Amino acid sequence: MDDMQALIGKANILVEALPYIQSLAGKTVVVKYGGNAMIDGQLKNSVMEDITLLKFIGINPVVVHGGGPDINAMLDRLGVKSEFRGGLRVTDAETMSVAQMVLVGKTNKEIVSLLNQKGAHAVGICGIDGNLIECERLTEGSDGKPADLGFVGKIVRINTKVLTMLANDEYIPVVAPIGVGPDGESYNINADTVAGEIAAALKAEKLMTLTDVEGVKAKAEDGSERVVPVLTEDEIGAMIASGAISGGMIPKVLGCLDTVRRGVGRAHIIDGRIPHCLLLEIFTNKGIGTMIMKERRPYHTGEVL
Repeated sequence: MDDMQALIGKANILVEALPYIQSLAGKTVVVKYGGNAMIDGQLKNSVMEDITLLKFIGINPVVVHGGGPDINAMLDRLGVKSEFRGGLRVTDAETMSVAQMVLVGKTNKEIVSLLNQKGAHAVGICGIDGNLIECERLTEGSDGKPADLGFVGKIVRINTKVLTMLANDEYIPVVAPIGVGPDGESYNINADTVAGEIAAALKAEKLMTLTDVEGVKAKAEDGSERVVPVLTEDEIGAMIASGAISGGMIPKVLGCLDTVRRGVGRAHIIDGRIPHCLLLEIFTNKGIGTMIMKERRPYHTGEVL
């Protein structure tokens, strides 16, 4: 009897996922892959399984990855010091060469290999391929003041053709955050920025940002902090004004809000430290992180937002 109840429980999980599968069939989901989910072996494995499953049930995932730890490790091996200003890596010519070598030649291909081991057909590219990410030199810091960060790029245009050709076929594009300038020079770009710009350019249904935090938190009546499952544009403004959203969470939330203003259906901040975080957020009524929407529009009558 216990075994039968367990089986029925599994069936109920599939039934709960059904309306989300129907709503997302044929649509694009951009996954920004970073944080501990890129370091821990078990978490890597579960993320790759999640992404592969998305593809096989008719959703079109596009993966954008970071790679800061890999870059730091290689720079340390070469005796090159790293400098950060406002969260951005100062990138001289030598650092740019290392970043491109690591992101495109190592990190990207490791992710592609892991996905292919799960039965997917992943293709690794960067912003240089097909002029996917056209950019110019970034000339100001995160505070808006003039700054020289070297070969750090500001995205000018996303050429989506190569992504749509791959994603609408049997392939999963895996994008390294390297852009190309007007004279063919390479630029390092923040992976969160690349993911947001690609999601907006593709008019993706979802942008999934894997982080090392649980989501946006707010204090409950009993004084405890709980993850806020859904936030709209108006609610975000009020929470920032009150200080409920502060510090490093502000740019994450505002970046997500910018993408939904530009046509992305929903943007999610989720904890990549939770196994199968993508499936739990996308296919369950409750979810695990914070979903950001321009306004509350449920996928189906049973979805409570």
